[in-house]
Amino acid sequence: MRNAFMTLAFIAVVSNITLSLSQHALADDDSYRPPAIQTEDVPVVPKSLIDDLSRYQNIRSASFAGWAPNGQGILVATRFGNTTQLHRVYKAGGRREQVTFFEEPVRGRFIPGAQDGSMLVSLSSGGNEAYQVYRVNPTTGETQRLTDGKSRNVLGAVSTDGSHMAVTNNSRNGRDMDIYFGNANEPNGLTRLMPVERRYWTVEDWSAGHSKLLINNYVSINESHPAVFNRKTKSKLSLHEPYEIHKVAYTAMKFDTDGETVYAATDIASEFRQLTRIYLNSRKHETLVSDIPWDVTEIAIEPASGLVAFATNEDAYSGLYVFSPDSVDSGDKQSRRLKIPEGIVRAIEWSPKGDSIGFTLSGPDHPSEAYSIEVASGKLTRWTYSEIGGLDQSKFVRPKLVHFKTFDDRSIPAFYFKPPKATADNPAPVILNIHGGPESQYRPYFSNSDQFYLNELGIAVIRPNVRGSRGYGKSYLLLDNAEKREDSVRDIGALLDWIAKQPELDADRIAVYGGSYGGYMVLSSLTHYSDRIRCGVDLVGIASFASFLKNTSEYRRDLRRAEYGDERDPKMAEVFRRIDPVNNAHKIKTALLVAHGRNDPRVPFSEAEQIAPKVRANGQTVWTVYADNEGHGFRKKANRDYVTAVTTLFFQKYLTD
Repeated sequence: MRNAFMTLAFIAVVSNITLSLSQHALADDDSYRPPAIQTEDVPVVPKSLIDDLSRYQNIRSASFAGWAPNGQGILVATRFGNTTQLHRVYKAGGRREQVTFFEEPVRGRFIPGAQDGSMLVSLSSGGNEAYQVYRVNPTTGETQRLTDGKSRNVLGAVSTDGSHMAVTNNSRNGRDMDIYFGNANEPNGLTRLMPVERRYWTVEDWSAGHSKLLINNYVSINESHPAVFNRKTKSKLSLHEPYEIHKVAYTAMKFDTDGETVYAATDIASEFRQLTRIYLNSRKHETLVSDIPWDVTEIAIEPASGLVAFATNEDAYSGLYVFSPDSVDSGDKQSRRLKIPEGIVRAIEWSPKGDSIGFTLSGPDHPSEAYSIEVASGKLTRWTYSEIGGLDQSKFVRPKLVHFKTFDDRSIPAFYFKPPKATADNPAPVILNIHGGPESQYRPYFSNSDQFYLNELGIAVIRPNVRGSRGYGKSYLLLDNAEKREDSVRDIGALLDWIAKQPELDADRIAVYGGSYGGYMVLSSLTHYSDRIRCGVDLVGIASFASFLKNTSEYRRDLRRAEYGDERDPKMAEVFRRIDPVNNAHKIKTALLVAHGRNDPRVPFSEAEQIAPKVRANGQTVWTVYADNEGHGFRKKANRDYVTAVTTLFFQKYLTD
């Protein structure tokens, strides 16, 4: 009885505390801030701004996640609640039936051959990227975890009949991602196939008969080493040509139907990654398509006909092609381009009947949707129609591709979104949004926040692809490596010069925004150009390469050293000491917003903790937004909406006023 009384008393106390906190939040009108987020120096977001943003923040999207094995529709990833989940769509334009119900965002696929619609699903907790793999049966609701619940697990290739799956995980020592396999249809644990030592391998494909695995040792964006692993003999065959002496990149690799040849996108014979066939018995590389001066990004093989579908990155937009191996024998080697709307193609996959290709299509003026196209007729089918918040889609702004000259007379590409009302008499303020990576590339995907800035606030958005960005050849990728890091920052200085020459843009009202490595670019730009920039937003950004390389997750440390340089090298350590924003924070003379997830395994939260107080010490305003349940970015809708609202309020106060 006494215990029951104490329990009731405890509940009453907690309830009173909760009520008090709730009343306090309502009194301050701060109930919009999610409970997992802590802020410092951030004003309360006005209800009027919340209302204005609401329609844009409720725009949905859908991503193609595969064909149903029984031919009954497709799987898509979309969000109706707080996180992205998987849904089935049984017919084009039909309703979306939710089939996963996790609290965390998920990604996954149907298990090939599973007639009950079972799926393999991957998710982590709170953004920590310690991914676990689950088998989910949407008919019975049964969910079974296939991994250990602790280590980082990356789901790799699944065989065409669903009987074999590959997983890499770091359970052995927390660093090396060893290769395991298991039976996706009858889960009974994982068996280690290949331990690795300080190398990062990905599993690309299974051969017919499941005897071979196509694997790739990723060293850097410019260098990888593919191989074929024989599961029975435990032997590994390198696919390098014997005379190969220079760094080569291989991506988008698939076995041909015979299992004796491999298709890959590689830059072995070009500045760009071309569609290439590799013969296992000789390791001979045969370039199949050489007349497209852009990177091949994805490859899919139709198992019955052997037709090859591939997507390209052509000045940041996509091409979708079909190539017939028979054309090689005829000496033709011609590919056929399929007619699709201008945009970016991802996740291509042949249909079970082999007559259509499914894919995700996104554009700058429309969110991602799931599509398919019949190869013979060219008939395009749109499977999903996502809500756009009641907005007029015709008013969404498309960008113009521009180029500006930089300090070494090189031409740098950028996508320029011009607000509808910007004129020489009414010049617009500008947000420079700098991508991360640094080997990423801005491609014109849809951004609801960009469209809000353009249409509601009259702010121009420019997204540059400074040196070091992918998509423009391997030489361009190398221009910012190691000690050349600040050359990319000088490209931002050249962009500031370009803006000053545009009469419809206000060179006195410029903000910089970036995430991850883009956060470093924001901070570094502010240390160099504070007299020309009004404010900056650093989202999960690097403040010190020295501390970042020391504290990032061990499995990815060597991967980052290949790009940034090795902090253990005294010469490189001196470069970092000179360029690290934390060592130059006294030069930042602008307002700064820092947002970060405490569980970030890539750019540790300590980076935010370093830079914010140093800039405050300059007498500058610094807003901080930190989330307990996020990692490298803000993936939960409530958190993301709040960060977007705070960022918008920040721009209203320090950029547009």
